[in-house]
Amino acid sequence: MSIQALAIITITDRESLGAYRERAAEALARHGGSVLAADPEPLVLEAASDTPDMTALLSFPNLEAAQAWRDDPDLADIHALRNKGGKSTIVVLPS
Repeated sequence: MSIQALAIITITDRESLGAYRERAAEALARHGGSVLAADPEPLVLEAASDTPDMTALLSFPNLEAAQAWRDDPDLADIHALRNKGGKSTIVVLPS
């Protein structure tokens, strides 16, 4: 059964985040992941802290694939681009 994850990003460096976005789909696909939806200007109904500049709904075949994507040492430079580009929170949504 597939699982979803919500990525919430507050952008601090648009150039780095742009470089991340160019490589993100390939990195996700490496572990069976994909972007189901993305919004560069999300409607925020409530925010406890920084209002996010971008959101994406990701899909993975299972929790192990999502964790493998995040922990893959070959993808560390891609994750570093995302982290340089902004403050991100990625939350797995239970099925």
